[in-house]
Amino acid sequence: MKYQLEYCIGSRLRRLSRIADGHIRKFLGDYGITENQMTILFTLHELGNVEQGKVGEVLCLERSTVSRNIKLLEKQQLVIRTAAYRPEVSLTPQGMDLVKILIPQWEKAMDILTGQLKEDGLSSLQKLENKMN
Repeated sequence: MKYQLEYCIGSRLRRLSRIADGHIRKFLGDYGITENQMTILFTLHELGNVEQGKVGEVLCLERSTVSRNIKLLEKQQLVIRTAAYRPEVSLTPQGMDLVKILIPQWEKAMDILTGQLKEDGLSSLQKLENKMN
């Protein structure tokens, strides 16, 4: 094998993502949503009424991941989706209320993560993301 498994970039990035998600999950536990669902809610909060495909584009999520999570958020009456061929989604009033509750919780998790990474870690993260785009 040309590369050792412990140097697999995808595996290492997913591990970092799981570590960060673990910190965020500690603050989401009481709200019955996942990190992906939270980011979808936050994106809809920022973008307003938008085509479902745009959500996946903005978040770099697969179409099936967005669709599955939108359906789950719909069942919880947090988002509404049109029946169009290219459905548009937006937050319901309940979804907007939840976002207002989640933002301070997410900020607590971000305080922990930014405290751990410090300026050099955050800068390295940004450089890595720029190089991979």
